[in-house]
Amino acid sequence: MPSAAERTRTLVQNTCSSVLLVPGLDEADSVRLMPVARSVGPDGDLFLELPADSPVVRAAVHEDDVPTAVLEITDVAPVSVPHRVRGRAWVSGRLSAVPGMSGPGRMMLRLETEEAYVDDLWGAQEVGPEEFRDAEPDPLTGYETELLQHLHAGHGEQLVSLCGLLGERAGGPCPARLPSVVPLALDRYGLRVRLCEAGGRCYDARFEFPAPVRDVVELRQAMYALFEAAGH
Repeated sequence: MPSAAERTRTLVQNTCSSVLLVPGLDEADSVRLMPVARSVGPDGDLFLELPADSPVVRAAVHEDDVPTAVLEITDVAPVSVPHRVRGRAWVSGRLSAVPGMSGPGRMMLRLETEEAYVDDLWGAQEVGPEEFRDAEPDPLTGYETELLQHLHAGHGEQLVSLCGLLGERAGGPCPARLPSVVPLALDRYGLRVRLCEAGGRCYDARFEFPAPVRDVVELRQAMYALFEAAGH
């Protein structure tokens, strides 16, 4: 399974929504607290671009003391599925302005990573700053949304066939008990789907690849092998 540090880096560098929170600031105008871009530097610090009139920017530029801040990231499944929130991550540390790195009307802020925490489909776990710095995001993170939407729109029958690999865990004939099989998450280690029965009960199943994939080409091969196994 991906480590907690890898999962956190993946969320930070994915297209998930995020908000930058500073204690004592009014959070009512949450739109101006949302970074328009974010990246991770070589030391593990976060670089967050925000509107220049954001209250977070004013705090970072004008406060005498360096303010603490928390970047809260919410990961939502890119396909329609019950319980769409797949996880959240928090990265906290000291905040400072980095002038001259943004275009007009924007300001770059640096969040010096001191601690992180992830709570997702794998569970909840703390992440140290060194672990976060050294981790790599999942190589499929830039493609996951498109791939899951493609699977959901064009491969429904093949997805339903996957529950045949569950054996006794499916609890009965697959088509009768599992009318809905939705691709929920994809990473280099495998595919997770959410199965929802007619009565409304939902649960997840994960299908691991024989070996971690490194790119989309290897992913296609792994998915082909998975669907081939489900078809027999």
